[in-house]
Formats: sequence, C-alpha cells, structure tokens
Amino acid sequence: MELDLQTLLFEFIGGLGIFLLGIKYMGEGLQKSAGDRLRNILDKFTSNPFMGVLAGIIVTILIQSSSGTTVLTVGLVNAGFMTFRQAIGVIMGANIGTTVTAFIIGIDIGEYALPIIAVGCFLLFFFKNTLVNAIGQTIFGFGALFFGLELMSSGMSPLRELESFQQLTLNMSDSPILGVVIGTVFTLIVQSSSATIGILQGLFSEGAIELKAAIPVLFGDNLGTTITAVLASIGASVAAKRAAYTHVIFNLVGATIFIVFLGVFTQVITYLQGQFDLNAEMTIAFAHGTFNVTNTIIQFPFIGALAWLVTKIIPGEDTIVEYKPKHLDPIFIQQSSTLALDQAKAEVIRMGEYASQGLEETNLYLNNHSQKHSDMAMQVEGALNNLDRKITEYLVSISAGSLTELESNKHTALMDSVRDIERIGDHFENIIELIDYKISNKVNLTDKANEDLNEMFELTIATVKQAIRSLEKTDREEALAVVQKEDEIDKMERKFRKKHIIRMNEGLCSGSAGIVFVDIISNLERIGDHAVNIAEEVLGEE
Repeated sequence: MELDLQTLLFEFIGGLGIFLLGIKYMGEGLQKSAGDRLRNILDKFTSNPFMGVLAGIIVTILIQSSSGTTVLTVGLVNAGFMTFRQAIGVIMGANIGTTVTAFIIGIDIGEYALPIIAVGCFLLFFFKNTLVNAIGQTIFGFGALFFGLELMSSGMSPLRELESFQQLTLNMSDSPILGVVIGTVFTLIVQSSSATIGILQGLFSEGAIELKAAIPVLFGDNLGTTITAVLASIGASVAAKRAAYTHVIFNLVGATIFIVFLGVFTQVITYLQGQFDLNAEMTIAFAHGTFNVTNTIIQFPFIGALAWLVTKIIPGEDTIVEYKPKHLDPIFIQQSSTLALDQAKAEVIRMGEYASQGLEETNLYLNNHSQKHSDMAMQVEGALNNLDRKITEYLVSISAGSLTELESNKHTALMDSVRDIERIGDHFENIIELIDYKISNKVNLTDKANEDLNEMFELTIATVKQAIRSLEKTDREEALAVVQKEDEIDKMERKFRKKHIIRMNEGLCSGSAGIVFVDIISNLERIGDHAVNIAEEVLGEE
C-alpha cells in the first residue's frame, strides 16, 4: 500500500504541475498569437458594461486567467482608460471566460496528449517565425494540459476505494457549505481555479464523487480564485482593492444564491447530462458555465449598486493618471488650424505638467523607497508615451492643411516640445531603474551624496516647471530664466561629479554607489537640456 500511496501522490502532484505548466504555456502562446493587443481590446470594447463583459470573456480566454484579466483591468482604471463601472462588467466577463478551460477538458482527447505535445515542440524548435512559435507554444500547452490531467486522473482513481474519502464526499453531499469551504481552500492553495475544477472533473469521471457533492466544491473553486486577487491588492491602489473586492462580492452572492437553490440546479445539470449525453468532465464544465453565465445575468442589472457598495466598503480617492488626451478634438482641424494649434498646445502643457509630476514622484522614491512613488512615476511615463503619440498624430493632421508662416513656426515649436517632454519621461524612467538597482543591491549613498542629489533634483524640477510655464504663456522672461537655470544645472553636475570622485578616492563611497550617483546626475543634466530646448522654442517664436 505504501508504494501505491507514493505512486498516487507522485502522479497527482506531477500531473498537477504539468497541468499548471500547460495552462501557463497555452495562455502565453495565445497572448503572443494575439499580438499582445489585450490592453487595446479592453480599452476599445468597454464603452458600456455589456461590452465590458464581452471584452472580459475574450481576454480571459486568451490569457487563461480571470485573476490576470482583473489585474489588466485595474491598470486601465488607474490609467483613466476605463471607469470603475465598466471594470465590473469586465470582471463578470472574466468569470465566464475562465469556464472555457473546463469545456476544453470536457473534450475527451487525453490519449492524444503526447502527440499534441510533440507537434507543439516541433513548431517551437524547428521554426524561427515568431507567430509559428507562438502557435507551437499554445499547442504544447494544450497537450501538456491533457497529459497532466491523465496523470492526475490515474493518481486519483484509488481514492474512490478509500473509506475516509467516501465518508468525506458523503458529508459534502449532506452539508454543501463544507464542499464550498473545501473548494475555496484548495483553490487558494493551488492558486488556479482551472486546476481545481480540472481535479474535480477527474474525481467525478472516476466515480469518486457524486454530482450533488461536486457542485458546491465548484462554487468554492470560484470563490477561491477571487482571494488570489484580494491578496494581490494588499498595499495596492484604491482602484485595485475595489476591483478585487468586486470579484469577491460577485462570486459570493452567486454562490449564496445557488446554494439556496442547490437541489434545483443539480436537477438541471442532471437533465442536461442525460439530454446531451455528456461525459463526466463535460457535465462539470456545463455546471461551471451555467453557474457563471446565470450569475452574470442575475447580477448584471445591479452593476450600479455593486459599484456603490464596493465604494462604501473601500472608501477614498484614487490618484488617476489619465492616458487619454483631453483637448485634441478633430473638428478643430477642419474649422481652423489656429484653433487646432491652440488645442494641441493645451495638450502639450498638460503633458509637461505630467512630466513635472513624474520627476517629483521619482525624487520621493529616491528618498523613501516607497513603491507607490515608483508605480506612480511609471504610470506618468506611460501617459507621456501615449500623449506623445496622440499629439504628434494630431499635429501631423494639422500640417496636412495650409498654414501661415506664424502657424508653421508654432507647429514646429510644438512638435519639438512634445519630443523633449517625452524624453524627460525616458530620463526619469532611467533614474527609477537606477534606484531599483540601488535598493535590490543594497547600495548605500553617503548623506552628502543624497543631499547633492536632492539639491539637483529640486533645481531640475523647478527648471522643467518654468520651461512649461514659458511655453504656456509664450513668456520671454520665463524662457531666459530657464536658460540661466540650465546653466546652473550643468555647473552643478560637474561640481557634484568631482566631489563624488573625491569621496570615492577617500574610501567614503563604494564603486557601485559611485556609478549610481553619476548616472542619476547625468540623467538630471539631460532633463535640463530638454527643458532649455523647450525654452529656446519660445525664444525662437518671440
């Protein structure tokens, strides 16, 4: 019996590992095949909650993880691409999308798992084309998923003979709450509802568990996957917490409703099993799908109430960096190039204000190493990149019409300023990476070095802000002051570099600290150069 127990355990754990690897590979392969357009799908197809549900289904099918879709959604809410109400629709859709894995498992092709893996490997190793490799990865993951299931099933088959397991399933039949708790805890351990539902399908196909006992476990599996998102949201933004708790409340309400009507639901699934001649795995898949689709239909009209409730549970304002432009209305291009240029300028000023904010967050991250400042700076950098593209496209559209000499000069100044502001974002991103290196490698800067960095940061931020003000007001005096400040930044960089070399020679500072310090002041000096470029555009216009 000892050898049997060891075989059972090894086959189950090994099968579970291969199954999880299969899901991961299949999801990654599908993402690559889709050309990594998942963010765009969520951005474009969430104009209303119903479209949000559809987007949630599509993206979850592609990444094979409802938790992953929730994380993507949180990022879009934070970035101002999506409202919290639209995000609830996506989360509902994610629950439906995750049932596709169970339906795939219901297709009984386990005996072909190894040839499928072989085909996937062939496409992965013998082709250089990126798309073919992505398809190969998807096929490999698909085969590994079934191979893992086969191993798990053979590992679980002796369980039906165990008296203690038989007693447990009887208890679950009598007490559905116990089944929900078991499903929740197991999914929390495995961190994948697809895996635990796959195990449930295996147990049901082996006759180790009855349908009446299996269905509450299925509800628990759905609850367990939401706790993953809650754990991930600890210490995260208000939007992240709200999205995670929406997922929990949505599945908790659904599980409660279905537990109350468990007898009726079990009869419906039994009827479907007989009517469509479903195998054991497909019966569980239908139960999973019916639960999630019905739950979404029931709760969809109450999205507003759900949003209100979650906002009350998780109060507070969240700092949102809006990626989308606010002033670039195409109608102005047709009406008046002067008006259109004014709109473009307003957006460039907004972009410049973001650049200043990103620099301030970077300085805070340098001083207190708080991750929230790094995250905010990187969000700002993402917004700068997006605004750079949108403003440039808008300015190119304006240039297609006829411009006066004055308008043409203004157009050129704005094009150049946009590029300079975007480059400021690249430089503070470099500084963030240097601070990350400093933290992870425990590189310590001396107090004097930190003082120097803060002094230079303060001057650089003031210079960027003044450059943006000079552009906004087309103010010659402000622009001349920027040129003067940039000269101070250059002198400061040379002075601080020399001082740091002296500290290193005296053994007060390590070589790695020296590299970090010099690279940070070098990036700040380059930011100063971009600020003076903006000021010179103003002086040129004048």
